[in-house]
Amino acid sequence: MSRMLLSIKPEYVNKIVAGTKKYEFRKFRCREDVDTIVIYATSPVKQVIGEVPIISVIEDAVDEVWKQTRQEGGITEKAFMEYYKNKQVAVAYQLGAVMQYDEPMALSDVGLSYVPQSFAYI
Repeated sequence: MSRMLLSIKPEYVNKIVAGTKKYEFRKFRCREDVDTIVIYATSPVKQVIGEVPIISVIEDAVDEVWKQTRQEGGITEKAFMEYYKNKQVAVAYQLGAVMQYDEPMALSDVGLSYVPQSFAYI
């Protein structure tokens, strides 16, 4: 299996680590062999803070994904709908238990020399 690094805003990283955000929303579906998300907290943190297994992936109409994830999505309906504005399909990665690193890492520590706009396979 493989991993993908996702760039995630610190406010959402904090919710993922706290266990109040159990879904990560994206406009794409990763490769089938990806089973782990490596979490990169964007500015001002700018560090790789841990990783989380992908339990399942929901890919469906935007309204349907919202109905299935709204209780544990860690995001407001307004923000969710704005993110998927003009999109017909939404993707939600159901997250398992976070393994937070004892020491956050730089991107170079996971083999990247750039900040991915959205994601990178590693």
